[in-house]
Amino acid sequence: MEASSSNACVDYATTEIVFFDLETTVPRKSGQGFSVLEFGAILVCPRKLVELESYCTLIRPQDITAVGTRSSRQGGITRDAVLGAPTFEEVADKIFGILNGRIWAGHNIQRFDCVRIKEAFTEIGRDAPVPVGLIDSLGVLTEKFGRRAGNMKMETLASYFGLGQQKHRSLDDVRMNLEVVKHCATVLFLESSLPSLLRGKWQPSPSMITRSRSHNEHKMTCRGEGNNVISRKSPTSLGYQRAVPHGKASLGKMTEKMKSLLYTAQGNQPLNHLLKHSLLR
Repeated sequence: MEASSSNACVDYATTEIVFFDLETTVPRKSGQGFSVLEFGAILVCPRKLVELESYCTLIRPQDITAVGTRSSRQGGITRDAVLGAPTFEEVADKIFGILNGRIWAGHNIQRFDCVRIKEAFTEIGRDAPVPVGLIDSLGVLTEKFGRRAGNMKMETLASYFGLGQQKHRSLDDVRMNLEVVKHCATVLFLESSLPSLLRGKWQPSPSMITRSRSHNEHKMTCRGEGNNVISRKSPTSLGYQRAVPHGKASLGKMTEKMKSLLYTAQGNQPLNHLLKHSLLR
């Protein structure tokens, strides 16, 4: 994939990345479209890959009968859950403000989420938000990380890295998506540093434990405290667990070291490649 942009002056080092995800109805008959049931997004500082702000809302579709009274997924969205939710038109301004003019990121968003967003804005007679770049982690990780993790679905990648089960709820899924990208980038960095020893041989260690970690302490390090930004704090637990090897160094410290090296080391920089492989649509 080639990096592209309609604006040569876009500074990808400072432009915020928005990871987002939609939960929708599943069409039950021919001609029936998708209805957005939930929108979730996190704004991410591209220099430190930390969460700056988050937003999530359930959405009541025009045809409430399109939502099942029961969900086929554990913890999924039911008709009762969205009965009192705002319509898409009522939250359109907020969603537009989050997405427009930023780098969009997500898993399989090019074929699904981007299309659904455009459809939803068209239905209410409004112009859809436009990204300055697009990072679809499904395509990028399939190309760069390969199919060592199986079918490259989010739930498969999460299982491969020991991050727990995918919840199929927007905000949980986008945070899991970011963690998967960090883990893949770290592995690619290690393999590029020791290609003769590690490339193609990386496997999860059988002696691994899990523990959760909060991201709250890093919220405002990219924007600065003087920008008067409203920051919605993340839960202390992200709802899933990440894998960490036995030993004194936590994965958090390891990840910070890897990210620091990625931005300062000479030569191959796999994480930078992930962020620069953006497609404008």
